[in-house]
Amino acid sequence: MKTALGVIPSRYQSSRFPGKPLADICGYPMIWWVYQQALKVKALDELIVATDDERIANLCEKYKLNYLMTSTDHNTPTSRLYEVSTKMKYDYYIFIGGDEPLIEPEAIELVVKTAKNLNVDCVNAMTKIKSAPEVIDFTNIKVVVSTKGNLLYTTRSPLPFPKGGLDFDYMKFVGIGAFSKKALQLYNDTPKSSLEKIEECDLLRFIDQGMPVKMVEVNCRNVSVDTPKDLEFVRNLIKKTQ
Repeated sequence: MKTALGVIPSRYQSSRFPGKPLADICGYPMIWWVYQQALKVKALDELIVATDDERIANLCEKYKLNYLMTSTDHNTPTSRLYEVSTKMKYDYYIFIGGDEPLIEPEAIELVVKTAKNLNVDCVNAMTKIKSAPEVIDFTNIKVVVSTKGNLLYTTRSPLPFPKGGLDFDYMKFVGIGAFSKKALQLYNDTPKSSLEKIEECDLLRFIDQGMPVKMVEVNCRNVSVDTPKDLEFVRNLIKKTQ
């Protein structure tokens, strides 16, 4: 069995930004930028786009991106990863957020190596929040971890609350995760908890079911494209590097 499969879940429908994977960034669609960054990760044995839309599939063929057609029934990226795990055999399935065109290969590499070295079922990346507006922005999922580095809770609200002091950093979720087949099977076989429904955070299902989620801090420029405004911001960043 091969060790690590990189998976970029990609769907056309989005409540806030329909057609987001196809959005143009300096002459190329957003999914192309994500794919090119992930190609640089040496710890991945293979890389695919997992989609349910022919328009995205056609784009993948045009740009020679490996892809796999999946069901239209998935309402979370983790659910789509589970379907991939039933069709392709690997030790780890590496979730790579399809809305992060500036995702850094080094961060993906660290998550994959952590999963392999510790032999754990679930690993996810996090990074320090660097500006006050990000703390209150609900699109940034905040994470709280134990002293051993395991996830305690994820929320869209500012957490923890600074009642006793200010000597801490707010941490946020980064769209890079490593899941074993066991973890994805657990996710598929168990219902959403009430907290997962409220927060709309996939990782809460593992917490609810008692499966540890190892959090790894990465020092990366985490810029998710959730709105057309975010897209313009990313375009300007990329233009500066060209």
